Amino acid sequence: MAGADANAAADARGRVVVSDAAAADVGGRDAVETVLMVHGLRGTHHGLELIADGLDEHRVVVPDLPGFGASGPMSGHRHDVEGYASAMIQLIKLLGDRPVTLLGHSFGSIVAAHVASSAPELVRRLVLVNPISSLALNGPRVVLSGLTSAYYSLGKALPPRMGNSLLSNKWIVLAASRTMTRTKDRQLRRFIDQNHLRHFSRFHSPALLNETFLASVNNTVMEYVDALTMPTLLIAGESDEIAPLPGQRVLAKRLDDAELVVLPDVGHLVHYETPVAAANQIKRFLAAS
Repeated sequence: MAGADANAAADARGRVVVSDAAAADVGGRDAVETVLMVHGLRGTHHGLELIADGLDEHRVVVPDLPGFGASGPMSGHRHDVEGYASAMIQLIKLLGDRPVTLLGHSFGSIVAAHVASSAPELVRRLVLVNPISSLALNGPRVVLSGLTSAYYSLGKALPPRMGNSLLSNKWIVLAASRTMTRTKDRQLRRFIDQNHLRHFSRFHSPALLNETFLASVNNTVMEYVDALTMPTLLIAGESDEIAPLPGQRVLAKRLDDAELVVLPDVGHLVHYETPVAAANQIKRFLAAS
């Protein structure tokens, strides 16, 4: 991975702030095309680096969303789908005058869909990895989703230090990591656990995290399908319980120009468990569309 010089957050005026700390910018500015990647809930740019590494023929920019990683919070926007989409639109405009390929993972897929629907002139193609196509609180894991919602609400309600301690608890983070992991490779499981322990708790505050969590469970890509007319690649995990495969099939049928790729023996962590396969599918899609 070469270079690390693009990161975005937006303040009340929509100004994009650039720093070295929180993004991967792979390839040069003269590359054929820019691929902008949007990470999921509680993620940072680190989670998508393995896919970015496989797209070495393209300029890949992976920012930390405002309020996560090294990016500061937004002072004039809510930390919800609309607020994050506004920040990403500002970043795309900062990156140049050509439309980008926009990739979103999990909650990032909802943000990416909002960007593509509200500013289609800025998005040439769309890649949605483990896209959220159905509401979590209405899905097959409604009980677990309800408990998770209570967990984030409690984190917000507690005094800040106690809230941070609860939401960053090592054993809860590891439990979440293992819930999403399908691989039986012990070394890979250990790698995923270590990354979650290192980056999963890099959020600005319990209140901000709760606000983002609520956005993640109350919105889906389905809200934007009628406006998504650009070529779209959906990459789904065969065993994904957070974004179940039946919903991905419905989403693919609803989109105007979509291809669905299902990766076997993987759940919601395509970017960790099968990044090479995902990158190869993305390269094929970029070359063909």
